[in-house]
Amino acid sequence: MTDRPYWQWSAGEIADAVAAGKASGDEVVRAHEAQADLWEPHVHAFLTRVPGGIPSPDAPALAPGQRPLLTGVPVAIKDNLSTRGVRTTCGSKILEHYVPPYDATVVGRLKAHGARIVGKSNLDEFAMGSSTENSGFGPSRNPYDVSRVPGGSSGGSAVAVATGQAAVALGSETGGSVRQPAAFTNLLGLKPTYGRLSRYGLVAFASSMDQVGVFSRSAADGARVLAALSGHDPLDATSLPGPALDFDALDLGPGTANGLVVGVPRALLGDGLDDDVAEGQRIVEAALQAAGATVREVHLLPPSSWVATYYLLATAEASSNLARFDGIRYGLRKSAPNVLDLYRETREAGFGAEVKRRILLGTYALSAGYYDAYYGKAQKARRRIQQDLGAALEGCDALLFPTTPTPAFKLGEKADDPLAMYLSDIFTIGANLAGLPALSVPAGFTGGGLPVGVQFTARASREDVLYRLAAALEHVLTDPKERRWPTKPS
Repeated sequence: MTDRPYWQWSAGEIADAVAAGKASGDEVVRAHEAQADLWEPHVHAFLTRVPGGIPSPDAPALAPGQRPLLTGVPVAIKDNLSTRGVRTTCGSKILEHYVPPYDATVVGRLKAHGARIVGKSNLDEFAMGSSTENSGFGPSRNPYDVSRVPGGSSGGSAVAVATGQAAVALGSETGGSVRQPAAFTNLLGLKPTYGRLSRYGLVAFASSMDQVGVFSRSAADGARVLAALSGHDPLDATSLPGPALDFDALDLGPGTANGLVVGVPRALLGDGLDDDVAEGQRIVEAALQAAGATVREVHLLPPSSWVATYYLLATAEASSNLARFDGIRYGLRKSAPNVLDLYRETREAGFGAEVKRRILLGTYALSAGYYDAYYGKAQKARRRIQQDLGAALEGCDALLFPTTPTPAFKLGEKADDPLAMYLSDIFTIGANLAGLPALSVPAGFTGGGLPVGVQFTARASREDVLYRLAAALEHVLTDPKERRWPTKPS
């Protein structure tokens, strides 16, 4: 099919070739494992590798009328998604030896579509972070510059795809944890509509915002994975009704952006925006117009309100969700003379500094006397943000603005300044608060060779529009087969 090595093939190329008997699934996996052998000493994408990929004789049956979409495709799974028989640590010492007895729904659907799960990827502990520096097992590094972060919290998944250790990967998003790493590593990163993908088996951080997300190197591959994973799940009370995305009916060819209207909130593109990021935004706007889309200005409230609202609500939900890690039911258990000391000693030893910080912040916001002043007010602000984004999307098919204010920053640069770290998510948080789908797409490189990304946000359940716009950019700007791969450090 192609003279490129298997690790450079798209998920679609792999699936079609393996299904037709023109390529061996085992050989494809071995090619990606060879990439992991080369890269892992430098980037630490995985916490657990699975030689040969997880076999799937226990895969659930496909729905009537569905065809396998991911036959033989090597996939990396963020290590906060349950995988039966393979440890799931959430990047935390408190779950270092935990092996789930069941698969997350999205993992089962990957298996049903013939995917080969090659490992569990590194992450900020319990998905709390924007750099993957908060992992209990050491940071991941950006393959385009190993002195820099790959983003977070799904940094390991992004690195695995960017370096050819996996063809596609799953992450999770609560405030930008798929889109921000995608922007830092020259990938597409999708945060679907809230409820579009099942959360059953995803270890909870902030349940009203958590979503499973998808990393890919092309629009077609991302849409393929979304189609394989979507569809109602009765095991998740927040799962949206309706059928899975019909991948075969999705047109991603030339002209796919014709007639689409894209709104740009110019007020977001002011002070604090890196010059290279601003240039990437201009390049994408021009490319969209060349592809037949209309670009017009829209108004949004300053995103500083998004950050304050998010970090009140997310920490409050985290405080509640992480109460279950107590040293009694599963995971780490420290020795202590009584139950209270057991709780204290286990959580002190098992949780890292960022997780402790967010638990304390959330507990404070929920405490008697402060609930209405903080948590209650943040809920009202969330409704206002939802209304604001909804109004901006009136008359538009999608919004376009940067994914991050800067390219990838240095390891340790923001580790001692939580507020600066939190502000790196300033542009991504809004979609999570509103439950809207958003997709980060590559927008070129800085003069120093660092990737830059911009993002599209659409109305609920319109992921098809996001991938149509991404495909249009590929046709005008870049061919995914000619991507700029990172160079392995010597």
